[in-house]
Amino acid sequence: MRNNFAGPPIMKEEVETAIKKMKHGKATGPDNISVELIEALEDFGIGKVTHLLNEIYDTGQIRTDLFKSIFIALPKKPGATEYELHRTISLMSHITKILLKIIMLRIRNKIKPEIAEEQCGFVEDKGTSNAIYIL
Repeated sequence: MRNNFAGPPIMKEEVETAIKKMKHGKATGPDNISVELIEALEDFGIGKVTHLLNEIYDTGQIRTDLFKSIFIALPKKPGATEYELHRTISLMSHITKILLKIIMLRIRNKIKPEIAEEQCGFVEDKGTSNAIYIL
């Protein structure tokens, strides 16, 4: 992947930052690995996770066990039986979430200078109150 899209290798510090930004106490994906377990790996384990993420980043190939997700339909209202009255959540591997968070942070840092100051939707630390203030 890096060959087609110039980007530096994933650094251990990026992995640590991504882990710190993740919410704790969340359900695990099919691999049953929680954020808390990844945090407990400490320096050596985080190095191994960093190596794994760089393999994925370099090759563009993700192992099937990290690619799997569990889909759960949750009713929007109690007793809902119709499909339209449910919302779907996806439980994926926290290792995969770390990779996605790193990529998202890299993209955000690249495009932030291009976003107009008036833009409030889908921008970190901004919301409707910012838009109302601008008006």
